[in-house]
Amino acid sequence: MQTIDALDSTLRNYLSPEQTNHVKRAYYFAEQAHYGQLRRSGEPYITHPLAVAGILADMHMDHQSLMAAMLHDVIEDTGIEKSAIGNQFGPTVAELVDGVSKLTQMEFGSLEEKQAENFQKMALAMARDIRVILVKLADRLHNMRTLGVLKPEKARRIARETLDIYAPIAMRLGMNNVRMEFEDLGFAALYPMRARRIDAALRKARGHRNELVEKIGHQIETTLEQEGHHVEIVGRQKHLYSIYKKMKSKRKSFSEIMDIYAFRIIVDSVDTCYRVLGSIHSLYKPVPGEFKDYIAIPKSNGYQSLHTVLMGMHGVPIEIQIRTRDMEDMANNGIAAHWLYKSDGQSSNGSHARARQWVQGLLEMQQRAGNSLEFIESVKIDLFPDEIYIFTPKGRIMELPKGATAVDFAYSVHTDVGNSCVACRINRRLAPLSETLQSGQTVEILTAQGARPNPSWFNYAVTAKARTNIRHYLKHQTREDSITLGRKLLEKALLSLDTSLEQLPEGKLQDYLTLHNYDEFDDLTADIARGNKLPAITAQQLTSQVSGDMLRRGEAEPVAIRGTEGFMVSFAKCCHPIPGDPIEGYLSSEKGMVVHRETCNNLNDLKENRERLVALRWDDEVEGEYAVELRIEVENRRGMIATLATRINSMGVNIEKISTEDKDYQFTFVDLEMMVEGRVHLARIMKRLRIIKSVHRVQRVKN
Repeated sequence: MQTIDALDSTLRNYLSPEQTNHVKRAYYFAEQAHYGQLRRSGEPYITHPLAVAGILADMHMDHQSLMAAMLHDVIEDTGIEKSAIGNQFGPTVAELVDGVSKLTQMEFGSLEEKQAENFQKMALAMARDIRVILVKLADRLHNMRTLGVLKPEKARRIARETLDIYAPIAMRLGMNNVRMEFEDLGFAALYPMRARRIDAALRKARGHRNELVEKIGHQIETTLEQEGHHVEIVGRQKHLYSIYKKMKSKRKSFSEIMDIYAFRIIVDSVDTCYRVLGSIHSLYKPVPGEFKDYIAIPKSNGYQSLHTVLMGMHGVPIEIQIRTRDMEDMANNGIAAHWLYKSDGQSSNGSHARARQWVQGLLEMQQRAGNSLEFIESVKIDLFPDEIYIFTPKGRIMELPKGATAVDFAYSVHTDVGNSCVACRINRRLAPLSETLQSGQTVEILTAQGARPNPSWFNYAVTAKARTNIRHYLKHQTREDSITLGRKLLEKALLSLDTSLEQLPEGKLQDYLTLHNYDEFDDLTADIARGNKLPAITAQQLTSQVSGDMLRRGEAEPVAIRGTEGFMVSFAKCCHPIPGDPIEGYLSSEKGMVVHRETCNNLNDLKENRERLVALRWDDEVEGEYAVELRIEVENRRGMIATLATRINSMGVNIEKISTEDKDYQFTFVDLEMMVEGRVHLARIMKRLRIIKSVHRVQRVKN
């Protein structure tokens, strides 16, 4: 158990006596505040803040962070006000303590509003002072170390939160030691049996491997000494959770994962890193394509190192990492390495600038996200990057997550470039925006004035910035469509109650808008079109009628659909309605108005929510083409599909999809999806297909 005297001796190694005394004063204040409180384990509560401060002291954090660690539970658990802490220890420490206190209730088991909003609070607290998250990570680390005293369900929930959010944040900030401990402790709590089995297998394997590991290490050391390099060589051990993840993702057995021998070579300078690399490559043959230079191009969290894979004796693969002592500290402690917090709030370390840049990006996403759930979805994407490096035509390096496309690249250059991009050149050849990028490619984005984001980009945009900006732009663009449609729906619902907007009592509409926190009438109609408000219920509230059938269907004119309503009207893929079909609408909160055929089986299932159903009709001037499915029964003979396609093409009709299914040895079903203008157009196509020899039957697929 950590004691204040043990901590005192650690602090005197790197803090001034005055700063050490400040930390001790915070300890005695917390000890008094928590007097009489016990942890679940039965220990005095002060042991927890002391342990958290000890974790930060091992990282050589500054005295204000350590004071905040001592006091981080005082506001919440003892009723002492933030102002009292400010008077005693200064405003900076009070802000840190307040920032950490607000994060104590964070839970990430599910994506509920409250939990997502808590994460937003964390982003804001981090923006004010990045040390807030470091204290919080140390707090969570000690809680993970003492999980054993909790009930299994609670321990599993905390472990899941840690693996989902806190471990990736530690990785994003370059704190590898903390991240690995989070993962191993979380793994042991979530899957105790698996963790025990892998641990036992690991201990057994290490026993067999020791001799070979020592032999390889000795050979590398001897070679480097002969060339005049004084280095430190460490055999690198994989931790339990990374072995488990590799076994799971690569579908490999434990023995296959453990077949790789890994070493870390620590040197005195960057120049020596490259010299040692040359020596190592002359000793063992490097595996092509496995060399990575993270010194020239550091990872987003500041990590720097040379990585190479060699083919050693007996054909054993050897992973080598070469780095300086500073890089080693940065790899293990990330943003917390050599913390030099100056009075102006700026640190001299480059990783701090990267961390602040990341937090700034979080704030930007938060402002553009429609709600906290969208925001946390974006953050989760952002927390799991496996980076690739792309060059701009001018040679600037852009860092993107694995799987990124040209759309992601365009938005990483600038939001306006992303919004107006129309095509791209990858290594000087024209390529589609959906093409997945590879490290080392040079990408040039072609833009056009008046171009705008396409909703289909959602299918292949992977970065949080791209997805947030596309969503934000489309919401802004579709507002006008939403307002028009929402007004139509509300008018129709009011008509079914024998009234209209013009006939509403004076002030009634304004009272409703004020009561439901709408700034203007257009906000209400936009919400109705998006499915967030139901027109029938809104109409009832506006007319203060609370009895009778809410819809009284048939009394009002159905809403007319023209096909030009934009993103807020979509056509169901289950029944493919086309102009001329009797139709009905279903208001979905995700997709707006979804149009179905009246005979659609899925619509019958939806009729439990009658208030979401809307009577629709096709407008007299319908525009556009609509998808429809045909099933054609044909004789089995060569060239039959080509004959059908030629006939359809001769009528100027687009085939979207085609598939076949054998009925028996004599007949085959051909399923076609094509674009038509309406029922009359479809009837003409079906008539032309029926007269083809060997076509047995042509029918439209109903569901």
